[in-house]
Amino acid sequence: MAAEQSPISGEKAYLNLHRRIPGEPEPAFENPAMMEKVWGRNWGLDNDVGRLRSVLVSRPGTEWEIMQTGGEFREDAQAWVGMDNMWYWSGRERPDLAEILAQHDGMVKALEDEGVEVEHLQQPLPNRTKSVFTRDPAIIIKGGGVICRMGVSYRRGEELPFTRTFAMLGMPILHTIHGTGLMEGGSFVWLNSGTAVVSVGHRSNEEGARQLGEVLKTLGVELLCVDNTGYGLHIEGSFVMVSTDLDLAFIQDLPWWFLEKLKELRINTLDPDEADGAFGVNCQAVRPGLLLMSAHAEKTSRRLEAAGVEVVLVPYDQLHRSGAGIHCSTLPLIRDEI
Repeated sequence: MAAEQSPISGEKAYLNLHRRIPGEPEPAFENPAMMEKVWGRNWGLDNDVGRLRSVLVSRPGTEWEIMQTGGEFREDAQAWVGMDNMWYWSGRERPDLAEILAQHDGMVKALEDEGVEVEHLQQPLPNRTKSVFTRDPAIIIKGGGVICRMGVSYRRGEELPFTRTFAMLGMPILHTIHGTGLMEGGSFVWLNSGTAVVSVGHRSNEEGARQLGEVLKTLGVELLCVDNTGYGLHIEGSFVMVSTDLDLAFIQDLPWWFLEKLKELRINTLDPDEADGAFGVNCQAVRPGLLLMSAHAEKTSRRLEAAGVEVVLVPYDQLHRSGAGIHCSTLPLIRDEI
């Protein structure tokens, strides 16, 4: 006759239950199937040129009205400059808000015409004209976003509406730059799925780069660091990827070792026309070999077309006068792998 078994205590039964369902680290957080299952979409990207599926912009609003009446004209800068340097507008003429809106809307339409889903920043802070430049307060990597910490005090606080917008969209936030770290998204460029570069200077510092590098390390991504020259803001003013094996770059702004690294990665460099200035590289890849570019950069666009790159030109010179271009004004959220 079998011995009668003692009843299992509630605590032991509970532990036996969970012994049958252990934790599962695999597949990884950023696995596409897991992203779809848990987060609803395969958020993020690991390159700068794969087909663009979703992008974040911020349409200029009432915060720009202050530029039509406020501030003072400074001869040394040849620009209207606002209170506490929170905004500036190059040239003696005041901004035409209707024209600014028309140009931004034209950029958005060009993206939508290429099948890109355009998301809009939610609740930008008042009097923050720089909110239109959505590239800077966040960096998008595979699996979600890294919230930056803006380098200058007058842009601090822009991080909050990005955090809210990502939460509304359901996109994971993988890290927030904190402590004494400084990081702005215009300082960051993907070279390929395993290599990225960040520029270090007065807007993004070594501590910010260290924190970003630690996050990327979990994805097996090498982060290269280059020094900005002088008071240059971001690497995006000197360097941008336009296809899997082609970049646009002002090589005089980049160190020799980095140019050699590009050769090692079999990335060819095309020189923009210097007459187009920084906005000759401030463009957005929509897919490999297709660029959205300011009509101001017509000479550089001809060089690109001669190299087999398709270019869509849109007027954007009014936004240039506030210091940024199309690359600055767009934050890709989802791209295809390449």
